Amino acid sequence: MINFLQIFSFSVIAFLIAFLLFPVTIKIFKQLNWFDTPGTHKIHSASVPSMGGVAILVGASLALLMILPLQQWISFRYFFTSMALMFLIGLRDDVLALTPRQKLFSQFLPVFVLVFLDRTLLSSFYGLFGEGEFPRWLTYSVTLFTVVIITNAYNLADGIDGLAATVGIFATVFFGVWFYLAGEPYLSLISLCFGGALIAFILFNWQPSSIFMGDTGALMVGLLLSFLAIRFINLNYALQVDNSYRFSASISTALAVLIVPIFDTLRVIILRLKMGQSPFRADRKHLHHRLLAMGMTHAEAVKWLALMNLGFIILAVVLKALPDQVMIPLLVLLCLVISFVLKWKEPASDNPTHDA
Repeated sequence: MINFLQIFSFSVIAFLIAFLLFPVTIKIFKQLNWFDTPGTHKIHSASVPSMGGVAILVGASLALLMILPLQQWISFRYFFTSMALMFLIGLRDDVLALTPRQKLFSQFLPVFVLVFLDRTLLSSFYGLFGEGEFPRWLTYSVTLFTVVIITNAYNLADGIDGLAATVGIFATVFFGVWFYLAGEPYLSLISLCFGGALIAFILFNWQPSSIFMGDTGALMVGLLLSFLAIRFINLNYALQVDNSYRFSASISTALAVLIVPIFDTLRVIILRLKMGQSPFRADRKHLHHRLLAMGMTHAEAVKWLALMNLGFIILAVVLKALPDQVMIPLLVLLCLVISFVLKWKEPASDNPTHDA
């Protein structure tokens, strides 16, 4: 069993390894001419090296190799396999771009490994609509849908310098600390080691960015967050009712931690469908696009969204005694208010769109 000092120490090691790797990977990617070039729906105006996920994965993995016992590697083998597969899909997309549909369908292999082999599953309503277990077909369907949504929602958040890293840091730190308090030190270790690597990444990704996360990192970290969120929901729900670390609203707490990518993705999909457009259509309707259109700088937009994310997390902690039946409507109401404010503040201008 490992203690929190060891977990923290190796998250620092993950940070240091990634921090030292980023200048090297940036130089290599420049030499290989592997850049993310500007596009109609993209915000950056210069070619910037992508594939920041390489250093994130190596930093976290090397730190874990130093401390994670062999038995735990065996226990988490399918999780790590799914992460490696998702990393390779992201790498392929960063080197030779996939269409949105190709990228979506290619994700089903790593998601299949995570859901069917690792058995990371959402198996009930967790008290939201009663206590009954899902039928097996519904368990797998709901879990597959959830993992794909969270993974791609996080990937879509990687549209402005520092945003995806900020969301990832908040989530991995929250889940990492909670897992330790709840008696799951190895889940805490995995979460915080990736958190340490993400902190190193944001130092190179803050505007003006010297490297982007790319699909290499965004898809992989998105899968990680879906894994952590589902594990949190299951473990939290299984705690004794009188446990001081138990949240009465398992689902809502996970939603609050990941509110920025989930809210942003659902909002954009609804807007596109409302306009009769494909959900895969790339445009400038994302939250960060709206904030930039209101006159904010990149840094200001990220700070605003970070405060929003932090505010939802604090709300979930303060109201931890309230059930999902109360918290979910509250989260939806707050998101609707934010949407109306953004619409009210939105300048009258056309939003160019094109198929991604």
